Amino acid sequence: EVQVVESGGGSVQAGGSLRLSCVVSGYSSSYCMYWYRQTPGKEHEAIGTIDSDGNTRYADSLKDRFIISQEKVNNITIMYLQLNSLKPEDTAMYSCAADQKYYCLGVWFPYYGMEYWGKGTQVTISP
Repeated sequence: EVQVVESGGGSVQAGGSLRLSCVVSGYSSSYCMYWYRQTPGKEHEAIGTIDSDGNTRYADSLKDRFIISQEKVNNITIMYLQLNSLKPEDTAMYSCAADQKYYCLGVWFPYYGMEYWGKGTQVTISP
C-alpha cells in the first residue's frame, strides 16, 4: 500500500522560512513526485516536481524561492520543500503526490491527475 504523508507546516512571519517533508512509502517503481498548494476556493497550484533520478522542475513564479530535494531510506522516499522569503500570499495547504516517472516530463507539467496524494500540511504566513 502506498502512503503519502506531509509534515512541517506551521505559522511564520513574512520573510521567514519553512521546510516541509513528504514521506512516500510502498512505492517501489521509478517515480515522479509533485508539490502542490491550494487556498480555499481555488484550484491546486503546482509548485514543482522531483523524479527518482533527482531531476527537478519548478513553476516559473516560484523557482526563485522554493527548493525541492529528496532522500531515500530503504523503501521510503522523503521529499522536501524548502520555502524561503515567505509572503502572506504563500499561505495555503501544501500537498504532495506521487505517480509514475513520466509525469515529471516537461510535456506533462503541470499535471494534476497524480494517483497517490497526501492530506496536506497547512502553511500560514503573517505580515
